[in-house]
Amino acid sequence: MPKFRLTQISDTHLARRHTGLTENFHRVSEHIQTTRPDLVVNTGDLAFDAPTGNDDLEFAKGLHDALPVPCRNLPGNHDIGDNPTEVGPVPPQVVSEDARQKFLALFGEDHWQFDAVGWCFIGLNSLVMNSALAVEEQQFDWLAAKLSRAKGKPIALFLHKPLFLDLPEDPERAETAIRYVPQPARRRLIEMISRVDVRLIACGHVHQGRDTSYGAIRHIWAPSAGFIISDKRQERIGTKATGLVEYCFRPDSFDVRLVKAAGQIDIDLVG
Repeated sequence: MPKFRLTQISDTHLARRHTGLTENFHRVSEHIQTTRPDLVVNTGDLAFDAPTGNDDLEFAKGLHDALPVPCRNLPGNHDIGDNPTEVGPVPPQVVSEDARQKFLALFGEDHWQFDAVGWCFIGLNSLVMNSALAVEEQQFDWLAAKLSRAKGKPIALFLHKPLFLDLPEDPERAETAIRYVPQPARRRLIEMISRVDVRLIACGHVHQGRDTSYGAIRHIWAPSAGFIISDKRQERIGTKATGLVEYCFRPDSFDVRLVKAAGQIDIDLVG
């Protein structure tokens, strides 16, 4: 039976000044060299702080180009800025078209679609959702077209932010509003994917590994490849350890494993 092996990494947060995070990325790269998946997907926050660190994204680009297998990337809030939300304070670095264009200049795309072993794989830029940037509506239109052409295929959806914690109707709290895809964009996205056979939603952002299901959809949160966030700074809602996620897709099923690369260290930058 044909299979397609995909490795998801996330929240690598690369910058020349953070050598420990770079070392963790090298350990991940060595793991990928050994396991040789068909594709790597980074679900965002490739850079430590691209909006204010002028060469962070360029540094991340060089390291990703050196990976031993093809890689597709999605932007995170540390790459292009964060979503405005209905509740809570305005993010210190709001997503901008200028920052998005810098990401595109390096990585070529911020959303994508491809097919493999009978599956439809879709990557979305979750940071432009609720932004009122022109690309937000353009991406929703693009997504609607891709979903309509899936023609009954199972769908795996990749994006930086989780849709929700436990339930689609989970209320937004001021202290965690930036953790999930914000309303009302979240509601619109959920309604769109409810019409098709989405089997997997894979994300990052939270720096915690998590494997849950809601209805027929499995929600996988990739741990950060770079560092953990202590319980003093963030509530524990998953597994706090650096790592990556390995998937094996077959025509009508998939397997998933959350793993840690040999030598990868659980760095806490602040404590």
